[in-house]
Amino acid sequence: MNDYLKKVALANAWMRAYYEEDAPLASDAEYDALIRELREFEAANPTLIAAHSPTQKVAPALQSAFKKSPHLSPMWSMEDVFDAAELEAWARRAGCERGFFIEPKFDGASLNLLYENGALIRAATRGDGKVGEDVSLNALEIDNIPKTIPHKDRIEIRGEVVIFKEDFEALNRTRMEQNQPPFANPRNAASGSLRQLDVRVTAQRRLRFYPWGVGAHRLSFSKHGELMNFVRELGFLKDDFVRLCEDLRAVLAAYEELLKGRDEKPMMMDGMVVRVDDLALCEALGYTVKFPRFMAAFKFPALEKTTRLLGVSLQVGRSGAITPVAVLEPVNLDGVVVKSASLHNFDEIGRLDVRVGDFVSIIRSGDVIPKITSVFKDRRTGLEREIPRPKFCPECEGALLDEGALIKCQNLDCKARLVEAMIYFVSKKCLNIDGLGASIVELLHARGKINSLEDIFHLQAGDFENLEGFKERKITKLLRAIEAAKDCELYRFITALGIEHIGEVAAKKLALNFGKDWHRQDFEAYKNLEGFGEQMALSVAEFARVNAARIEAFYALLRLVQNSAPAPKGPLSGKSFVLTGTLSRPRDEFKALIEDLGGRVSSSVSAQTDFVLFGTAAGSKLEKAKKLGLTCLNEEEFLRLVEESRAL
Repeated sequence: MNDYLKKVALANAWMRAYYEEDAPLASDAEYDALIRELREFEAANPTLIAAHSPTQKVAPALQSAFKKSPHLSPMWSMEDVFDAAELEAWARRAGCERGFFIEPKFDGASLNLLYENGALIRAATRGDGKVGEDVSLNALEIDNIPKTIPHKDRIEIRGEVVIFKEDFEALNRTRMEQNQPPFANPRNAASGSLRQLDVRVTAQRRLRFYPWGVGAHRLSFSKHGELMNFVRELGFLKDDFVRLCEDLRAVLAAYEELLKGRDEKPMMMDGMVVRVDDLALCEALGYTVKFPRFMAAFKFPALEKTTRLLGVSLQVGRSGAITPVAVLEPVNLDGVVVKSASLHNFDEIGRLDVRVGDFVSIIRSGDVIPKITSVFKDRRTGLEREIPRPKFCPECEGALLDEGALIKCQNLDCKARLVEAMIYFVSKKCLNIDGLGASIVELLHARGKINSLEDIFHLQAGDFENLEGFKERKITKLLRAIEAAKDCELYRFITALGIEHIGEVAAKKLALNFGKDWHRQDFEAYKNLEGFGEQMALSVAEFARVNAARIEAFYALLRLVQNSAPAPKGPLSGKSFVLTGTLSRPRDEFKALIEDLGGRVSSSVSAQTDFVLFGTAAGSKLEKAKKLGLTCLNEEEFLRLVEESRAL
């Protein structure tokens, strides 16, 4: 009994943190497992059920700065089912085997909208299911919540407030730039944004509302699907995966289909809602203490779980950047055993205040590398150990450059970065050696034929003997391509060196402003270049200091073409473009075309942007551009602009 009461207290603490503070103390999977333990105990011991058990209520009693707002009819939670057997058991209890309405279960914040005489008069959170928090002013800032509807009778319309994944990532980037803690996940971001005391904050968060049901109303539909069609015709959003299923076999097929498309959805989903479509049967089935008997949440396998941080390993990237990787107690996430997760950089370690031995929450989406989203500091025992910043490269033991967020090895011969550095060096955007792809570089390195960047230019026909697929003609063609690469432009060579923060645009500025003396400048000279910040300047200065002799050796080996004068001005000279969405050709082709005409390509939309070129599935950048009143071009309009510009 004592163990049961301790679990009740723990579940209540986790429930309050989730609903009220938007700062979970446990992952969804961990919380679900604890609730299932409580239900199993209570089913076996009905006389011992604690009145304050979270199984006996929808959510914790409210404690917040918002005014309380009672719902006209209760907002119920849903019973969770996790597999086909549990779904079938739920259907048997409901006495229904045919006629199901299904839709995605979005992972956001539930909201109840009350309309009277066609006008939105109140919006409230779910709260404890009977009384929510009045967030009416915030709801008015959500663009896709209609302020008026063509239905004059009183009606409660219920749904989920979500934030799209790409907007969530942009929000967290902004928060980190402003030294604010990022949200753990889109659900917390949506809930926290909806419960802002400053409505101007809510207005900036790009929230969306998707209806999933109604509360009090006097409509006379006989099917839930018909009722929801009516609601969505009032001006609300509708997801493209809403359908009727004839039987449980169709429900299971739909579940697999939705699960397969989980990562393509713009918002987070944690399952699929399954409910009896016949409203008369729903009314007859009624409710338990906590759940409607006529609907259930068919949950997806968890993508977020709790585990323990056992240690931290260090990886050296192509540019020499040191990435800390969390070594985890193995945990199964959506059928994949996860043993490690990205920690990004040491600033992130400091922000999370994560220590070896901590319990942490990890999240995984599709093929994305798992990452730690939060640390459960309340579970610390005092035995946890801080993670020190490294001073020497874990591979070559060379001294590291520590520039805050990034810690880098500047040694071009560091074995940990060598193969990736060689692959990048010969790639299309760098020296562009046709025929020398990644697999061939790896093979030549494994055979001991190339052990440095310079070795590439000393390859001979004999080095390819006995290599599968290499005949005399292919070898001759590759050796000619290597010889031709010696005549590359200076900026391409600088790009190829893989200096942290220095891409093609920055490399061009170095080449145009300093020529072959680019590596002989000091920090201030780099910093004074247009578009260069302190980190870029420090990165170049330190790289040049460590590798000056190597750069001079390359000058003796290569026949670099020096870009000593700026490119001629074109008809789009000085015009700024941003590319977004999926285009019909690689973005590099559009970028090259814009730059040939004197324009430049930026990664972010601002008031200084002249044009936005958009393709299919364009997201927040296009919407921001439209709000700013910028000129937005599809491919056809862009190509027309190019032709008009060339004709000038």
